Amino acid sequence: MTDPVPLEDLFEDIIAKSMRGRHLSESELVEKTGVPRDVLARLCRGEFCDETALKKVAGALSLSPQALAMAASKVWRPRPVEIEGLTMFNTPYRDMRVNAFLVWDPASMTGATFDTGTDSRLLTNQAKERGIRIESLFITHTHNDHIADFDRLRSAVPSAKAYSNRAEPWPDTETFSEGMVFQIGALRVKALTTNGHSRGGTTYVIQGLERPLAVVGDALFAGSMGGGMISFDDAWRNNREKILTLPDETVICPGHGPMSTVAEEKRNNPFFAAEFS
Repeated sequence: MTDPVPLEDLFEDIIAKSMRGRHLSESELVEKTGVPRDVLARLCRGEFCDETALKKVAGALSLSPQALAMAASKVWRPRPVEIEGLTMFNTPYRDMRVNAFLVWDPASMTGATFDTGTDSRLLTNQAKERGIRIESLFITHTHNDHIADFDRLRSAVPSAKAYSNRAEPWPDTETFSEGMVFQIGALRVKALTTNGHSRGGTTYVIQGLERPLAVVGDALFAGSMGGGMISFDDAWRNNREKILTLPDETVICPGHGPMSTVAEEKRNNPFFAAEFS
C-alpha cells in the first residue's frame, strides 16, 4: 500500500500566501490584530502556539478561523477518491511533488492526459497496460513542473492532439479560448480559464464518469490554493466563482497534493470556508 499524498500546504503556508495576496506585512498584521509580534512570528514559522491568536490572524486575512485552526491542528485531510476512468500520478520535482492525470472513457477506452509530471512514462505505460488509446494531451498551465516531460509524452503518442490555453500557449499545441469543449470518447471536457496563479491557467471540467471531475492545475489545492503569482484577487475569484460553484460531488484533481471534492473544499478550505458557511 502506497503512502497517501501529503497536503500541499501547511497552515503557515496558507498564512504566508494570504499575507502576500492581501499585501500585509507582519508589522501591519500585528497592528491590525493586536497579536503580540513574537506570537505572530511563531505562527508564521509553523508553531501552533495560540489558537485565539491564530483565529485573529485568520480574520484579518479573510480566512476561515475554524478551517485554519483545523489546518494547524492537522485534523483534516480529504477522503480518498477512486473512480473508474481516473488515475493520478504523483512524481518528484526538486523539493516538491507534482501531479499528472490519465482520464479515459471506460466504454471506448479512449483517453487523455492532463499535464505530464516528471515521468510521463507512468501515464503511457498504464495506458498501454489497460488498452487505453491516448488521443489528447491537455496542459493546465506552463510552469516547468507541470510540463517537465512534455516532449517525451508528445513523442510517445505522436498522433495525439495537444492543447494549451490561448492566454498561455505552448509550442506544438493547438490553442483554445475559455468555453471550448472537447471529447474523450463519450466524455465531455469543458475548458474554464482560472487564471491568477498563471496567465492562462485552465480548469478542465469533465462529465461522463460516475462523478464529474475538475482538473484544476495550481488554481486550487486540498485545503489551500495556488499562489496568486499573477493576481491573487483573480485567482481567489476564479476559484470561488468557477470551481467551487460546480456540483458538490465534483472531484478536484489538483496539480499538487491529494484529490478532494468541491464539498470538502467548501467546508474545510481556509480560503473559502467562510464564504460557504
